[in-house]
Amino acid sequence: MTEPHEAAEELEAREPSETQNPSSWRQGEPTPQDVATAYHEAGHAAMSLMLRRPIERVSIEPNQVRLGQCKLRKSVHGPLKDAVETEILILLGGLGAEARHTGAYDWDAASEDMRNVRRLLEMRAANDRAMKRTESRLLDKAEHLLDAPGMWSAIERIAAELLRYGSVSGRGVRHIFEQAIRLGKKRGE
Repeated sequence: MTEPHEAAEELEAREPSETQNPSSWRQGEPTPQDVATAYHEAGHAAMSLMLRRPIERVSIEPNQVRLGQCKLRKSVHGPLKDAVETEILILLGGLGAEARHTGAYDWDAASEDMRNVRRLLEMRAANDRAMKRTESRLLDKAEHLLDAPGMWSAIERIAAELLRYGSVSGRGVRHIFEQAIRLGKKRGE
């Protein structure tokens, strides 16, 4: 049986085939797909940090397997209440952030994330109907978490950095996230 965190880690542990440095990131205006991917990966990253899962690196540099990647570090800051739910919320955070930015869910682009969500839900759900209900409940919860003070600002700032440089270190993402959350709480967002 797969450990709860392994399904999400499996997707995110694959390295891009080529690493680009910031100066070689795409020239000119980003495409709508680049922007959607940046928001998607920023959503994964912000949700991860909110749920105390550290980030190694976030990238929107495409390879043969995916358009972007949010690579989590294996450690966890403090105990998790529910490891399976945490991993599912991180996976759904990308879909929710992209949908909030574009105005529509792109189920095709998030198909790998959704396969991982369903694989994790199979550990819990008694049947297909229960699995769909739980998936819907957790998507609602992910969207609610995206509304936390400073969260959307953090996602926008992370996405902007991804569009500018193509990838951002975990340390850089954490800095942006903490700054946006602090400011959001101060403003009462």
